This record gives sequence, C-alpha cells and structure tokens, in this order.
Amino acid sequence: MNDTHKLVNDLSEQVSRLVKDELRLARLELTEKGKRAGFGAGMFGAAGMAAFFGGAVLVAAVVLLLALVMPAWLAAAIVAVALFVVAALLGLVGKKKVKQATPPVPEETIASVKADIGAVKEGARR
Repeated sequence: MNDTHKLVNDLSEQVSRLVKDELRLARLELTEKGKRAGFGAGMFGAAGMAAFFGGAVLVAAVVLLLALVMPAWLAAAIVAVALFVVAALLGLVGKKKVKQATPPVPEETIASVKADIGAVKEGARR
C-alpha cells in the first residue's frame, strides 16, 4: 500500500512538472509567433509609406506635365513607378511574415502534450 502511495505522489509531481514545462514551451512559442507578426505588420507599414511617397511623386509628375510638358515629368513618373514596385515587394514580404505567424496557436506544444498523454496512457496500461 505504501508503494502505491509513493507511486501516486511521484506521478502527481511528474505531471505537475510536465504541465509547467509545457506551459513554458507554449509561452516561448507564442512569443516567437508574436515577433513574426510584428515584423510582418511593420513591413505592411513600410509598404504603405512607399505607396504614399509613390503617390506624391506621381502627383508631382502630373504637375510637371501640366506645367512644362517636358521630359522632367517622365523622370518623376519613373521614380513613382519604382516606388510602387518597392511598395508591392514590401507588401508581399509583410504578408508572408504575417501568414507564417498565424494561427497564433502553440502547435509544437500541443503536439508535445499529446505525445506526453500517449506516453502516460501507455505506461498506465503496463
């Protein structure tokens, strides 16, 4: 009877330690995903700024076109197109980073907990 009591106590301590370790792992995994999402959101912000400046340059090109009808507007239009290309690239990179961070579920920890439960069930059958 005393051995059974000790086994139950040991099992209780091990399960408690296991739960704490799994929670710590989940917290680390969610922190990493949060960092990725933050980086992706920053890239979206950079894409928005590049698009804003592209629009400003395009407006300047239209003004130059109307004011002079000379090659200066062409230079401004080329700069605007280049900024829009940069905005598109930044947006795609940002979208990819945000997609990598979702869903915000600690998938590795869930798999680890399932494996732990399976091991405990297997041990209990013996």
